[in-house]
Amino acid sequence: MRQVFGIFAATLSLILHAPVVCAHSGNYSVLTPQAEAEARSILQDLIRLDTQNPPGNESLVAHYIADRLAREGISFELLEPIAGRASIVARLKGDGSKRPLLLLGHEDVVPVERDHWSVDPFGGTEKNGLIYGRGAFDDKGMVAANLEILLELKRRHVRLARDVIFLAEAAEEAGGPAGMATLIERYWGLLDCEFALNEGEGAGVEGDQVTYMTVATVEKVARRVRLVATGTAGHGSVPRLDNAVTHLAAAVATVGNWKSPARLNETTREYIKRRAGIANPVERGWFADPLSPASQQALRRNYPPLYSMVRTSVVPTMLTAGVKVNVIPSTAEAHLDIRAMPDEDVTDFYAALARVINDSRVEIVPDDPVPKPAPPASSLNTVMFLALEYAQHVFAPGAITLPIMTNGGTDSNALRAKGVQA
Repeated sequence: MRQVFGIFAATLSLILHAPVVCAHSGNYSVLTPQAEAEARSILQDLIRLDTQNPPGNESLVAHYIADRLAREGISFELLEPIAGRASIVARLKGDGSKRPLLLLGHEDVVPVERDHWSVDPFGGTEKNGLIYGRGAFDDKGMVAANLEILLELKRRHVRLARDVIFLAEAAEEAGGPAGMATLIERYWGLLDCEFALNEGEGAGVEGDQVTYMTVATVEKVARRVRLVATGTAGHGSVPRLDNAVTHLAAAVATVGNWKSPARLNETTREYIKRRAGIANPVERGWFADPLSPASQQALRRNYPPLYSMVRTSVVPTMLTAGVKVNVIPSTAEAHLDIRAMPDEDVTDFYAALARVINDSRVEIVPDDPVPKPAPPASSLNTVMFLALEYAQHVFAPGAITLPIMTNGGTDSNALRAKGVQA
């Protein structure tokens, strides 16, 4: 929480050309003890609002924020395309000399398995300087930090070159008609901006020392498919060569162990170059020649996120077959979670996947037969990236900034598709 708040505060000082800098840097500060305590209290309040998605109920958060904004005299709009699932947007006006900056986070959280929690997941419990609860990290900590920054900018009457837009958005975790795609389609006039600061990635910590912080500039793209195996139905007492389950199992094992082609792009190349400078002797060998078979094998075993980051990954996740133990089914299915490199030609990739499976009884069925092209990456050469880099050095002296491509997805891709540097 303090990390997000501190970095954003320092970043805003540069991007807005306004006297708002991290407390460590001297005269200007929004990271005062009072502001930090208020942001922490807001986060605890947000955690206590149960917005598991499904079903969502994100209006609980939107109305809480609306009350906070109203008390400060900040105008806002509730965007509720589906009842009970409201997003909220607010704006502080700048002088218009620069295009707006969007601060965004999402209100919903993934579902909770309470039996696996040692504390109340919706209690906002604070222990030993840490706040526990569903959404503390993803993504109510971001929402609380953004809200506190908006409040401090308003209270201090900071002169802004850019409009600062605050957005707390419903339905990020599972998408759907209350999510970012709908907000962009219906309300883009309220959100149009040059830069956006959103969730994505984090930091490397050794002991009490922050060694690096990451800035996500591009994301892989979810391209999900089903493998459908077909064969002759029959009784389980008679083995058959065309058993759909057997063919599916072989295909799943093959793709699950497939080392898909690895390559670098602007973001991952710079990530590896910078990361090599702080790597230990063993890791340094991996980063010196990251695409070599030996490095790839080491990364797959020791650092799966980076192994995934340099390729279009294929992961089997679900299996469906049969209705009774003594009946051979005529079909069997597996779901593959494919996370594609942004420049991947999906049609060619599916053809390569079919060659790897090499079984005429197994068909590849994409969930999206006509996939949309991936949006472009955000540039490493913008005032926003430089501001984040500087702010991170201020907040964590000695740490390095790493641009990174995320293996998962966020709402940033929808914004990049609109030309935003997110």
